[in-house]
Amino acid sequence: MSQAKPGGRQIVIGDVHGQYAALSQLLEAIAPGVDDRIYFLGDLVDRGPDSAAVVELVRHHDYYCLRGNHEEMMMAAFSQKGLDTSKLLFWGGCGGQETLASYTSQDLLWEHVRWLQTLPLYFDLGDLWLVHAGVDPTLTLGEQTSQEFCWIRDLFHQSDEPYFADKTIVTGHTISFTLPGVNPGQVAQGVGWLDIDTGAYHRRSGWLTALDWTNQEVWQVNTFSRDCRHNPLENITAMIRL
Repeated sequence: MSQAKPGGRQIVIGDVHGQYAALSQLLEAIAPGVDDRIYFLGDLVDRGPDSAAVVELVRHHDYYCLRGNHEEMMMAAFSQKGLDTSKLLFWGGCGGQETLASYTSQDLLWEHVRWLQTLPLYFDLGDLWLVHAGVDPTLTLGEQTSQEFCWIRDLFHQSDEPYFADKTIVTGHTISFTLPGVNPGQVAQGVGWLDIDTGAYHRRSGWLTALDWTNQEVWQVNTFSRDCRHNPLENITAMIRL
């Protein structure tokens, strides 16, 4: 899906994973104006305590949002055919239990599932290309599926050539410090891509990250300490070691 390049800032937010308080603090720090565009890379849900509130915030403000692998698991558990018990159990073991606990209304739960089903798999913003997990470098764009867009890891990260000649890919999905040469809280940089999932739910990090692409800046809030920081992108980015 393509979006016209806006006049304001293009701001991309990594995996939130139910961290509503940190997300609210992050948005307050960024203070988006009417001309700014906010994009979420998916994985709004699971792991953290307030997934229902996160989804409702993003939906209420009509922010742009992609589908992540955790949305895929939630959608599979609550399909159009009804509840799938085996997929519900699988999802529950991947953070879905916390998501279910955040809902006090079955109606709201199903309303959110239907909204998740409408989410696209990528955004093409011209010089910027947003996707949850990445792409398979051996496939054309038309050959990619949700399996690649929402789930891929190593094959994408280990590619030594950029997938696009004129676009930077920005992803979430893989916590940046799990990549070689990247410290907790740092944005990871590979060949033609940036990974801004800095592990908002993870005790080793706790940083929720927003990338202001227009100004080449990074805003972060720590979900545990509630510290907030703001840095030039180049100061907080680490090149991965292949």
